[in-house]
Amino acid sequence: MAWSTDGPTVLENDHVRLAPVTEADREPLRAIALDPDIWRYFVSRVESDADFEAFFDAALADHRAGRRCVFVITDKRAGRVAGGMSYGNLSEPDSRLEIGWSWLGRDFRGTGTNRWAKLLLLEHAFERLGALRVEFKTDVLNTRARRGLRNIGAVEEGVLRSYNPMPDGRRRDAIYYSVLAREWPVVKKTLAEHPKVRP
Repeated sequence: MAWSTDGPTVLENDHVRLAPVTEADREPLRAIALDPDIWRYFVSRVESDADFEAFFDAALADHRAGRRCVFVITDKRAGRVAGGMSYGNLSEPDSRLEIGWSWLGRDFRGTGTNRWAKLLLLEHAFERLGALRVEFKTDVLNTRARRGLRNIGAVEEGVLRSYNPMPDGRRRDAIYYSVLAREWPVVKKTLAEHPKVRP
């Protein structure tokens, strides 16, 4: 299976549905995206309709070009679009990819939506695509994301200093985490069975 072309597919469980992004997702995502708190640790901000247009257009272009597999998350209990998450930095020869570009509307934070979406993407990466390594990176200041990744069993690997420029003028230090294929059974059990785990 070619990761960048055959990889995007609909993934779902009892809680969430992840579908490849399409033009039809533009307005449902816009309705929940214009919240500055979502973008606090992102390297770009979505604070206006123009910002959202640029953000969505870039995601759609990356998806169509195979640079990312961009998924739109629907919370099945609420019956509403909840946010987005992606596979990126795809390196099929190295059997590794990144899960990131993750964001949720305010109503879906702390509800388990993020946890269930990550479970689906990790499961697909390891069990269908044959990945041997899945990595995550976040802002070193994003303590909530870091705590969540540690809670599921992702291993903290280190900090890449001065990694990105941020809209406020500072240089972001990026911290990397990973899950390896041999660690996946334990991580899967943690995500599937522990309702208090909220990455």
